[in-house]
Amino acid sequence: MNRIDPYPVKTIQEFHRLHGLSQPSHPLISVVSYPDLHRDNYGNIDRLLLGIYVISLKRGVNKLYYGQQEYDFDEGVLYFMAPGQMLKVNHSLNDASARSGWLLLIHPDFLWNSHLLKSIKHYDFFEYDVHEALFLSDKEEKILNDIIANIKNEYSANIDAYSKYIILSHIETLLSYSERFYNRQFITREKKHHDLLDKLNHILEDYFKDSSVILKGLPTVQYLAEELHVSPGYLGKMLRMVSGQSTQQHIQHFIIDKAKELLSTTDLTVSEIAYSLGFEHPQSFSKLFKVQTHQTPLQFRKSFMA
Repeated sequence: MNRIDPYPVKTIQEFHRLHGLSQPSHPLISVVSYPDLHRDNYGNIDRLLLGIYVISLKRGVNKLYYGQQEYDFDEGVLYFMAPGQMLKVNHSLNDASARSGWLLLIHPDFLWNSHLLKSIKHYDFFEYDVHEALFLSDKEEKILNDIIANIKNEYSANIDAYSKYIILSHIETLLSYSERFYNRQFITREKKHHDLLDKLNHILEDYFKDSSVILKGLPTVQYLAEELHVSPGYLGKMLRMVSGQSTQQHIQHFIIDKAKELLSTTDLTVSEIAYSLGFEHPQSFSKLFKVQTHQTPLQFRKSFMA
């Protein structure tokens, strides 16, 4: 096979062929067992560009690369990928018999004309990196395994007018349980996430100490996520669980606190404060300040000095 990087996997049939599997029973949805996967057709392929949704539960020692992150699968974890995402897999695989678990493959066309077509985009975990995967208890794993068995039984049986909607219902149930289990993980790993929040605040402190903020502009969600080595979606979910704020709200509140400090302890003008905080236009700063405090910057300064 000629080298194509990344190699596009647009269909479930292509995924099956690439992994040495027989043709799928259904062209738009498939449940694949990890021990059945083979790499005989990979050749020089190093990265896959997915055109399908992949939801996977995996057990067994193996290394998988997602983006720049290497991740060890030495216990059961659930991860999610959406069309347009890149997957890089280590060519030195362990014995297939040492791995267990499944992959649910969903072509976007299967969601057409359904509620799930839009709602699937609202599940943050499709944006998470592999190292932000969901670690399942045995009880949670059994719940998801039962749902997957129902999906496979449904599309393997005689397809009728009800089949698609029954399968879609099972997928929605799987996603709802996954969201519940992710929320549980955010709670049970509370210390880890408070540590991440502390690191976030340190990054913001350092960012505004640097005079180059005038040239760099306001910090972005993407910048903070990269500094913390997490995905923007994961960072946002973590903050909402810990503080009730989105990442953008956290940034804005941090900026307003800095602005209040400058308004109350310096003689800088409102424009000078706005530029020092990375705003291109003082009007934008004044508007944000009023939205957050219900006062203009000058009103705040006067009330503080009264």
